[in-house]
Amino acid sequence: MPWLYFGSFMVFWHGLSDWLSFNIDRDWINENVKWRDFGTGVRLGKLAREDALSLVLYDVVSDVDIDAFMPHSHPGGECYLVLEGEVWDEDGTYPEGSIVWMDRETTHTPRTRGQTLILVLWPEGVKAA
Repeated sequence: MPWLYFGSFMVFWHGLSDWLSFNIDRDWINENVKWRDFGTGVRLGKLAREDALSLVLYDVVSDVDIDAFMPHSHPGGECYLVLEGEVWDEDGTYPEGSIVWMDRETTHTPRTRGQTLILVLWPEGVKAA
């Protein structure tokens, strides 16, 4: 299991693709998820929210500009599952089937490769870095 330590922050990730597979129904997603399109090739679909806790989908086109995501932090940490494609940032590369946990106050600038779909849990939201 990979563990990366940066100062007092920790990033944990683990590949689940050896024992877990996904069947993504994009037609259902497009019909049932309300999307916010950022005009950069990235769109955000809110699935659930309770107070500061949010569960969202990020959908990123395959030819997105490398700077489509801005540097940001998560006051309560962040947990995400890469459903399609690949995510990478300053701390590592996370292929399809990876689950990633970032500690409280961790700052990063994610990037993607290929058509990417990410299920994200923000315990206390997100803020610009």
